[in-house]
Amino acid sequence: MTTAALERKNLRVGMLGFLAAGAMLGLGYAAVPLYEMFCQVTGFGGTTQRATEGEADLASRMAQSAGAKTISVRFDASTSHAMPWTFAPEQVTETVQIGERDMAFFTARNDSSEPITGTATFNVEPEQTGKYFNKIQCFCFTEQTLQPGEEVRMPVLFFIDPAILDDPNAQSVEQITLSYTFHRKPDSVSTGTP
Repeated sequence: MTTAALERKNLRVGMLGFLAAGAMLGLGYAAVPLYEMFCQVTGFGGTTQRATEGEADLASRMAQSAGAKTISVRFDASTSHAMPWTFAPEQVTETVQIGERDMAFFTARNDSSEPITGTATFNVEPEQTGKYFNKIQCFCFTEQTLQPGEEVRMPVLFFIDPAILDDPNAQSVEQITLSYTFHRKPDSVSTGTP
């Protein structure tokens, strides 16, 4: 093999390696949004669904035609170790009618001497019920900022999709647990000034 042919072959292998590395880097950046989209669509890992008022109305009509079935919903609240808030549900369990809108309230209080911004992560257990748990409005959709000592009531407007009644994997489910954990927003760290 001539030197020129060897150089072309080495250049081709180098370019292919560079393209492969670039593709892997791109997939690395796309992995998180793609995984979140997958979880939202399938309810994988207990990911709840976002719903509109129209979808809630449709679910309500479906539930009325199916009868008044109920299910227990348990509410769980916690904070990460870096979050100086007290956070709890106002009611730990509630029996809700499948397909009907319901509202739960959580309270949060900033126990620190500085303004804190937090975001809430959430999931549903058992995991197979995530695709049926629909939130219309939730404090978890946006960041929450509390001033020192401030306490707020935060609502969650939700419904359980009547399709859960037709899922053989959810037939034995008697209670769904909706869990939230508040995390301190990374740039919400004290600067030492009010």
